[in-house]
Amino acid sequence: MPNLLSKYVVPGCRVDLQAIDRFKGKRNTTGNEERKNYQSQVIDVLSEDRIEISMPMEKQRLILLPVDGEYDLYFYSDNGLYQCYARVVDRYKNNSLYVLVVDLISNLRKHQRREYYRFSCALEMNSRALEKEEIALAEKKDDLLIPQLPLKSSVIVDISGGGLRFVANYAYEVQSLILCKYHLTINRENKEYNLVGKVLGVRELENRKGVFEHRVQYVNVDAAEREEIIKYIFDEERKTLKNQKGDYY
Repeated sequence: MPNLLSKYVVPGCRVDLQAIDRFKGKRNTTGNEERKNYQSQVIDVLSEDRIEISMPMEKQRLILLPVDGEYDLYFYSDNGLYQCYARVVDRYKNNSLYVLVVDLISNLRKHQRREYYRFSCALEMNSRALEKEEIALAEKKDDLLIPQLPLKSSVIVDISGGGLRFVANYAYEVQSLILCKYHLTINRENKEYNLVGKVLGVRELENRKGVFEHRVQYVNVDAAEREEIIKYIFDEERKTLKNQKGDYY
């Protein structure tokens, strides 16, 4: 196995775990449902194919992942996002810290689709459907859009460099183009984003009648804006891990 682990993965690094089908060697998924994602962090790198990570927590409760369980691991390092498959070989308690010992069962590789990693959030957003004369300009800069048209309010529930998911008490048509207007705090500055997105899917929430979830993919985001959004996600995740660290000790 290439000598990559200790070069790119260090203690304190965030790691996400997703269960995989150990018989088929594929991610465990049912239909179109989203895969369960567990958040953890690296405690120590024991060798080039063995690490210690903290036991994941969810709503202040430990998630006791089983020994011999196999997972798809994603490491958020300063050099980017890295992925491998791994198996839990041991778990124990060290003082007040719950530890998983994990063996890598595949090579560590750089993950090129980091923009599709979604960050759960609750951000206010305003939106509207594009006018007919705007659609031809959708892949160009936002300043070509008609200004000051009325917007509808909604809430972003997760965001990535490739798109977002939001809920609202109205529904857009699937495949329609919409303007998404929201703010992110990056480097302590509040920045406004006006991005055009294509609605990929709409569904009414089962437990909230009259509330619709929309999945949106950006169609006009430039490289600089995408990197800013990814930076926002990584920064917010680091804050979350920093806050959670106190819960482990």
